[in-house]
Amino acid sequence: MEFKPVAFAAGRLTAVQAGSGPDLLVVHSLLADRTAFNPVLPWLTQRFRVSLVNLPGFHGSACIAPGIEGYADHLAQLFTPQGLSEQTVVIGNGFGGTVAVAMALRHGAKFGKLVLSDVAAGFPPEGRKAFEVMAAKVENEGIGSVATISANRVFHEAYLAAHPGAVDERRRVLLGIDPQGFIAACRSLMTADLTPQLGAICKPTRVVCGELDAATPPPLCRLLADKIPGASYRELPGCGHCPPLEQPEAFIRAIEDFLS
Repeated sequence: MEFKPVAFAAGRLTAVQAGSGPDLLVVHSLLADRTAFNPVLPWLTQRFRVSLVNLPGFHGSACIAPGIEGYADHLAQLFTPQGLSEQTVVIGNGFGGTVAVAMALRHGAKFGKLVLSDVAAGFPPEGRKAFEVMAAKVENEGIGSVATISANRVFHEAYLAAHPGAVDERRRVLLGIDPQGFIAACRSLMTADLTPQLGAICKPTRVVCGELDAATPPPLCRLLADKIPGASYRELPGCGHCPPLEQPEAFIRAIEDFLS
């Protein structure tokens, strides 16, 4: 598949595009990168012009200060007459999905449908503590030090047993992230609390969640579907935090009717 490099926000956000048709934007998670969507790209690019953005601090995108609202405002710069259209479908996984929720609250008129895969609007104390631990570990030991933590949060035990190279793969992905960008993202998730505002989202929304997601467990995802007016929910049995990577066919089935 041929990717075309593109830049948005005066060059501060890097991305690649592939396919043709209506616009669809993919926003990756904290513990992955845009390549986590590679298994579903053949299906998506037959139907859409897919833009895969690199979040601030990831693979050439400039770092920004912590704060989920700031990330949302930064990402909203993609939607311009020269960029992505007002009908763009946004698919967000993990942290990227939390940014997309904040963007729907602050800039909802700028884009179309919303797909949230394994996303939380905010985290309980133990979840916030996990981000605090990862940020401190990266600050003290470097980005590669959270590879094992990353693999255990992205994948479940059975997947890791069947894919012994998963930890090394997470390390490779993490080494493409600016440590300060990773720390800023962790701190943004530590302080994010969008749940009280979810009722104000007026966008068609599909929430998808892996049954075995340890990073964003199903109750947090179901909360999104319950609070966003008209949202629908699909849960994928035996799947972890990143369905497009782990169960691409099931992920496509979970969103196909919604996208059409």
